[in-house]
Amino acid sequence: MKFDVSFLQPKLEQIPAYAAAAEALGFDGFWVAETNSDPFLNLALAAEHSRQMTLGTAIAVAFPRSPAILAYTAWDLQRYSRGRFVLGLGPQVKAHNVLRFGVKWEKPVAKMRETIEAIRAFWRCWQTGEPLDYAGEFFKLMLMTPFFDPGPIDYPAPPIYIAAVNEQMLRLAGSHCDGVHIHALHTTRYLREVALPEIATGLAKSGRSRADFTVNTAVFAIPTDDPAEARAAEAHVRQQLSFYMSTPAYRAVVELHGWTETAEALGHMARAGQWDEMPGQISDEILDAFAVTGSWAALPGLIRQRYGDLLDRVAYYLPYEPGVNDAGWAASVAGFKEQI
Repeated sequence: MKFDVSFLQPKLEQIPAYAAAAEALGFDGFWVAETNSDPFLNLALAAEHSRQMTLGTAIAVAFPRSPAILAYTAWDLQRYSRGRFVLGLGPQVKAHNVLRFGVKWEKPVAKMRETIEAIRAFWRCWQTGEPLDYAGEFFKLMLMTPFFDPGPIDYPAPPIYIAAVNEQMLRLAGSHCDGVHIHALHTTRYLREVALPEIATGLAKSGRSRADFTVNTAVFAIPTDDPAEARAAEAHVRQQLSFYMSTPAYRAVVELHGWTETAEALGHMARAGQWDEMPGQISDEILDAFAVTGSWAALPGLIRQRYGDLLDRVAYYLPYEPGVNDAGWAASVAGFKEQI
């Protein structure tokens, strides 16, 4: 199991120091989300200031960008990082696509499939000289002149992961992708009963097996070495769980466990702006199902015990900052490496 670090709200000027520090600590991967900053710009700096870590988007929002833009950006980053880049894509939800990015919301699973296929059509064109010729419901691509062709690279094409929660997107991950980003709002039951069976269906369709595929996620971790920090971490997890459970997009996990009533109550509270009261709806049962609690050194073993071979890569859903809890992070890094 690889141990990565993930950034939800990065600042571009911090990335050089963060990447260098993360690699020095021994993290296997460095993931950047698209929230309030462009993840590709952040990863270009991370590539410059690291040599070994896997670098990836977790995730970049797909639909506001054309397949061509995604293909060019990923190609550049794969070349510049010397083969360490992973293109992680996600659809985001309808409201953000329409009201924040100003793009249409149309058949997200079908459009994601075409986006992946079209990106790879560009890559084959550039790597092998194969003519660009892709036609689907959403994209028709057949123009690539030498001036606009970046040419081949000395590395394999970047792996593509997608974020997936519900059945159709999970099957698409299995059939069309190299890996999947499972949302932090997951349980082992959800992985066993929903996610992995749907991924397996997709993998069978593409003639591949589980060994050909990477399951990546962040887990809600509550380090207990310092009592005050443990209380703060638990409060943070309860707040995040209450937010995510209020969102209809994640009901597949909630309904599986019979927590629909709690989720609906949280939805009403969110619409009323009762953000401070929402964490109180998260019971200890819910907290224990989602979060892993233990010392920094013990967390890797607890995660391995809980997940077994369900996951291939994992990060903590905790903010990382160089110089803050370095000893704790180092203890967890060491714990994951001892399991190899």
